[in-house]
Amino acid sequence: MDFSSLETWGYLAIAFFSFGGSFFIVAAAGVFSFMGKMDLGTALTIAMLFNFLGDNFLFYLGRYQKKEIDPYLANHKRKLALATLIMRKYGVLAIFIQKFIYGVKTIVPISMALAKYEFRKFIFFNFFASIFFVLVIGLSAYYSSDTIIKLFNTVKAYPWIAPLVLVGVGGSLWFAMKKMTEKKNV
Repeated sequence: MDFSSLETWGYLAIAFFSFGGSFFIVAAAGVFSFMGKMDLGTALTIAMLFNFLGDNFLFYLGRYQKKEIDPYLANHKRKLALATLIMRKYGVLAIFIQKFIYGVKTIVPISMALAKYEFRKFIFFNFFASIFFVLVIGLSAYYSSDTIIKLFNTVKAYPWIAPLVLVGVGGSLWFAMKKMTEKKNV
């Protein structure tokens, strides 16, 4: 096995970042598969498995290691409240929805655990939510790879575009999360 190849490190990167719920790595797996650098089925299967395991791990932390994660949760009370509202409003769909929402995707499994949601039910629905998430993101990236590659070539030709886009997207996400979690004066 060649440990200097994209295939080796790419699959390990997919496993590591999918455990944390990254949709960017799943999209990258789709693009690299389109380019013939990775096997699409293998890449998406690894992403599904580790995404599934990551959310189950977060649920476990929320259920059985609450004291250990309390310092982290103290800094994210508003996000935890938002995750609880999402869970109450959408029920089982919250497991599916949270995978696509940056900023709350790690909080929803913890919130569900703290709300005494049944672990077996969470595992069952999380299994299908992981498959759905990875297939939507991975296959979308795979079938849009021509456009994505052209976009990256444009950024390569005009490198000043990337920081502007990143600041714009990052700022928009920060602003949206701040608005969604700010205290309302009644």
